[in-house]
Amino acid sequence: MNELTFSEARHLIARTGLGAEWGSVRKLEGMSKAKAINYILHPPPSHLRPAPYLSPWNKLEPMRVEGSQTRKNAWVMAQQEGQLLQGWWIDQMLRTRTPFVERMTLFWHNFFTSSLRKTLQPSLLHKQNIMLRQNALGNFRQLLRSVARDPAMLVYLDGYKNLKEEPNENFARELLEIFTVGHGQYTQKDVQEAARAFTGWGVHPENGTFQVRADQHDRGHKIFLRRAGKFNGDHIIDILLQHPRTAERVVEKFWRAFVSDANPPRKIIQIWAKQFYQADYDIKALLRVVLSSNEFWSARYRGTLVKSPVDLLIGTIRTIPYPRETIPEMVNLCRLLGQKLFDPPSVKGWDGGEHWISTQTLLVRASYLAKISRGNLNSKVNTGLRLPAKDGQEMVDWLLAVKPVNSLPEIPGKRRLAHALLRDPAFQVT
Repeated sequence: MNELTFSEARHLIARTGLGAEWGSVRKLEGMSKAKAINYILHPPPSHLRPAPYLSPWNKLEPMRVEGSQTRKNAWVMAQQEGQLLQGWWIDQMLRTRTPFVERMTLFWHNFFTSSLRKTLQPSLLHKQNIMLRQNALGNFRQLLRSVARDPAMLVYLDGYKNLKEEPNENFARELLEIFTVGHGQYTQKDVQEAARAFTGWGVHPENGTFQVRADQHDRGHKIFLRRAGKFNGDHIIDILLQHPRTAERVVEKFWRAFVSDANPPRKIIQIWAKQFYQADYDIKALLRVVLSSNEFWSARYRGTLVKSPVDLLIGTIRTIPYPRETIPEMVNLCRLLGQKLFDPPSVKGWDGGEHWISTQTLLVRASYLAKISRGNLNSKVNTGLRLPAKDGQEMVDWLLAVKPVNSLPEIPGKRRLAHALLRDPAFQVT
């Protein structure tokens, strides 16, 4: 019947959600793999919490481009509102009943990055977040077209400055280098021709929405990746989606997000990419391929993904409902751990994997986990904390993806054991 064991159900939930939530694991335990994967891929509609007040585009944009003092004032306002926006998303991830949607939104946020530091426009970043979550399980072709029209991206990569007489190559270069075919598949001339094709795509000066300025679009003949025509931006995107490396590079990102930080086997990437391409870039189709694969379920790849700060901070609280830090404290912890939401370090996003771990971040991680799980381990007072595992072995199977590194405590008690497991190095991976 190929029914999921507790350990397999835990693996699927931990890799596709936010934490190894007991109820979710138990729900999938005993299901067939196909049924469980189908359940994951079809989450119910998710309620989105209202955003905090964010200054509109037409208030911050004039400040952003005027004198140094006015720009400084805009920077201060954007940082303050940016922290509220970060808190909004953290609160959403803590409360959501559809953690898979949040995980996929975060995945695309790291794939198509835009930063608060560059844009100074929290309201645009909020709208970009909405766009990413609406397309998170949809179609990559449509998602890529939406990103090319996204005002936050147009500001972040200077696309709104891309005019017929003065083409700006920033978006075109990152479109080729980061979002699609990758290094070695194009020339500088291809970048220039792509930039020409996107001329006139910009942001409306009054309301901050996408607009095309026909008078600023270069309608001339262009040669891009050995094809010729009077291309516009959509034509460029279509050509890139026909290139085999585009599907492969998306698949490589999915491998590192759901299977392993180790380099993927070339043959596997080619097979998955072919299926992705044949499905016309349907994201759910790719996810089904990944989650159904022998590689995803292989014991070889268990415990090979280092938990991101979001996984560690939010996933732990969703797994065990310890008293959590305040939202501003969670925002600050994300920053200290190197994952400042809406503000990735570069257009390449967060490196992830082992890069999450450093001397500083490891201390912050350990301190956080020790603090939330400590309490009074000798107290017999009912704290209301529910640890549903029936015994020590089930606790280990629930909280850890791999065997613990340290010895387990000799003094019995579920809270004491949970405290020890959260502090074990094995808790840092999934």
